[in-house]
Amino acid sequence: MKPRSTKPAPRRGEGSVRIIGGRWRGTRLPVPDLPGLRPTSDRARETLFNWLQPVLPGARVLDLFAGSGALGLEALSRGASEALLVERDPGLAESLRTTVERLHAGDEAKPVRADALSLLHAPLHGRFDVVFVDPPFEDALWDAVLAALPPWLADDAWLYLESPADRPVEPGAGWRLHREGGSRDARHALYRRSGGGAATLAQVSDDSATSTP
Repeated sequence: MKPRSTKPAPRRGEGSVRIIGGRWRGTRLPVPDLPGLRPTSDRARETLFNWLQPVLPGARVLDLFAGSGALGLEALSRGASEALLVERDPGLAESLRTTVERLHAGDEAKPVRADALSLLHAPLHGRFDVVFVDPPFEDALWDAVLAALPPWLADDAWLYLESPADRPVEPGAGWRLHREGGSRDARHALYRRSGGGAATLAQVSDDSATSTP
């Protein structure tokens, strides 16, 4: 059953993003005006989740720079079984907890106040099928995160990377580019871990874009 009061008016100084599809479709998530907080646009998220939809049901999701929670919560809304939402800013982490309570999603969404790199070097929370890596661009954390990530990944994991349009990030050996897009400011790219045994999205999707081997 859809939770009550899923669309509160943003407080002064806040913006918002919306969950685009699934059971929480249309729910607004608050986005405070903070340095480095740059939510993935609605349009980019809609494209990304169209790419991912065939593998989301039952997936375990890791959102390493959760911010508003838009990526991890969208995944849950569309059928993922669990999302670990990692956020180091105390105010954002508290806002995530409030949002999870409002959605009655405590059994599925696990907000964690932690630095992403510290968490990746701590004991595992399990292995994940889908990972979102969209750090503050000025922190340039992609290389360090990607180096620490492998123990957390399922054999056939999917990786979403968002990086500056003029400085695109590649995850290196062990990953195949599946789809990519972009805007004036950012590159959006979805990768598949090489050597996975499950069916690829290309086999179950009629998307007209082609995969990169």
